Parts: sequence; structure tokens; C-alpha cells
Amino acid sequence: MIVLAGGDLVLPDCILARGSLAFEGPRIAAIVPEGWDVPLASTVVDVAGCYVVPGFVDVHVHGVDGYDTQDEGQPIAAIASRLPRYGVTAFAPTTVACAPAVLQAVLEQVATLRREAPDARARVLPAHLESNFISPAYRGAQPAECLRLPGDASLGARHFSARDILDVIAAAGAAVGTVTLAPELPGALDLVRALVAAGHAVSLGHSGATLDETMAAIDAGATRATHLFNRMSPMTHRAPGITGAVLSQDDVTAELICDGHHVHPAMCRLAIRSKGVERVMAVTDGTAGSGLAVGSSARLGGQRIRVEAQGAVLEDGTWAGSTLTMDRAFRTIVTRFGFSVHEATVLCSTTPARASGLIDCGRLVENAVADVTVLDRHFEVVRTFVGGREVYARDGAIEHLERSLLW
Repeated sequence: MIVLAGGDLVLPDCILARGSLAFEGPRIAAIVPEGWDVPLASTVVDVAGCYVVPGFVDVHVHGVDGYDTQDEGQPIAAIASRLPRYGVTAFAPTTVACAPAVLQAVLEQVATLRREAPDARARVLPAHLESNFISPAYRGAQPAECLRLPGDASLGARHFSARDILDVIAAAGAAVGTVTLAPELPGALDLVRALVAAGHAVSLGHSGATLDETMAAIDAGATRATHLFNRMSPMTHRAPGITGAVLSQDDVTAELICDGHHVHPAMCRLAIRSKGVERVMAVTDGTAGSGLAVGSSARLGGQRIRVEAQGAVLEDGTWAGSTLTMDRAFRTIVTRFGFSVHEATVLCSTTPARASGLIDCGRLVENAVADVTVLDRHFEVVRTFVGGREVYARDGAIEHLERSLLW
């Protein structure tokens, strides 16, 4: 048994000060107050002065530390091994619009990694396809040459059709979790229905849809929104559009890039207060530039990006995802947005876990999966556990714990 002793445990209904959290194998065995008699033969980890939270779940991340999901080779395994240093215990590898062969390669990696036990890495969730079916006017850094209209089977001079992409999605099955699309595109509502019927979540984004067009997609089964406010038509008091529809609908859970740059802190507060922490998921939209120094170069779906102080940009200056990591998102939510540690935990862990179908993750309760992150008082990651196994420790402390377990 591993016991995290003396930390402030962020539980679903309170923060238990100076409590202890015990793992028995991959599950949480006990949550007890200060003064608990630790069972013999336990490994005790002193986390006094730290917050103990459920592991972060990032449902929109393209890469980290120089690795992009669409690189050649096995980049998703590399990303999975690096995300725990930022407190992430589960993530959805995210793509940009791409050719069928590139998408197939990503989904094959996802399927393989999901069959394997998460050994020294974050859990790999079904992929998020920030897909080929978005509005050209709101594409941002998405490559224009890869955009298609749903149902368009013509090849033209573009080498592949919408049907080719949909065939890859169909063949991948459960390796695809979420598909982002613009609901105003011709054929989009039929595609929403087909994707939902196949077991995928549909997220609305990269769109200039009206309120009515968005509501039609929600009625057809769309349940999520991709990076709320970003690459969406602006909301006004007479034309609320897609943004207003998402904010007003309890059936939609919205992503929010919580770096304070992509969305102004005041607008983040407005969105979270409007929808509640149970319907907003903090995401990074992180790229291969995340974790790299300002001025570094990296890739996003084969495109060259540059790391700047506030995010990542293409060579022409277009914003291209972010360089945010989930530990920084948590810290920003508390220190800049003004929310509590408990609310930040729901935004970074509980809500995205629930939206991803991780019913035994995202909360510190007995018998839940022991996916746990330990943060110091500056909200920097000290330790990360996946299924009760330590997969990251700051300053090499993981080696000490492994020796202790052998002893």
C-alpha cells in the first residue's frame, strides 16, 4: 500500500486538510483524516504542504515537448510519457485536418496504446479529430487544402474526398472519441447524426454558425464545443450565434483554453459562471511547442510553428494552438481567474473525465482509480500517479519511492 500523507486532499465536496490517501493496487483504498495509523508494510510519501487532486484530463492536446501527434514514427507514445510531468493522467490525442493516410496512422497508434496498460505514461483516450469538416473562414491554423464538405465524394484536384476521411473514421471505430465540425456546412447535420449513431461525440467549433444552425446541431446530437470563443463568430446581443448557443445550452459541455491569452480572463470568468464548472472543461490546445523555450520551432500537423510568449504561431503570424500545459491552466484558473482550488479541480479533472466516459476517474473517492496529481503551493507538479503507480516525480524523487517499494 502507498500512502500519501499530510496533504490537503481535494475531495468532491470539500478539502480535507492534512489528510491521507491510500492506494491499494490501482485503486484508492482509503481517504482518512489526520492522525490515521498507517498499516504496517506501507510506503508513506510525505506530501505535507501540498494539494492532492485527481489527475488532470486534457481532451484537446496536439503535442508537447517537441512531439506532434501527426509526426512520423510513434509520437503519441512519446507524448503520453511526457504529459505526467505536467500533472496529466489521461489525454485525447488531437489532430488537425489532414490526409486519410496521416489520420489512419494516428488512429492506429491510439488503438494500440489503448490496448496496453499505461506503464509510466498517461492514459491514452480515444482521439479528438479537429477535423476536415470545419469552416474555411474560421479555420485558423488548420490547412485549407485539407478541408472538405461532409458528403462530398468528389476528388477534384485535391487527391482525397470527404468519404475517404469518413471511411478512416469508420474503420477506426472506438479509437475515435470526438469529431469537431462546423454545423453550418452543407450535410453537417446528417454527419452529426451519423457520428453520434456510431458512438462518437460531436463537438462544434471552427464555425460561424448562427444560433439556429447551432441549435439544430445540438438537437441532432452534438454535445460539446471546441475551444469556446476561439475560431467562432463573435456573440452580440442581437446575434448570439454559436457562442451564445453553447453558453445557453446545458446539454453542451464546452472546452476553454485557460491560459489567459486565447480568451481574456474576464470572458473566462463569464463563461464558467454562466455554464458552471460541471459544463466547462479546461483544455490546453497544446502543441509540440508546449514545454519548449520561447523562440523554439516545432510542428503542428506538418506545419512549422514558432513558440512565442503567449502561444504558438505559424510563419505568417496566425495563432496555432497554444503552448499551455495543464498545470499552468490550473494555476491560471486560481490565480488569474479567481476560482477556488476546488473549482479548478472540477474544471481540469472531474468534468473532462466525466465527458470522456472515465466514470472511475476525476474524483478522489474510495475505490476510484488512483490517477492522482500532487501540487505544491505554487501549483507546480510534485508527483503524478496513474493507476496507483508513480509515473513522475520532481527532482528524481521517483527513484527513492521505487527503492522504498522494493524494501
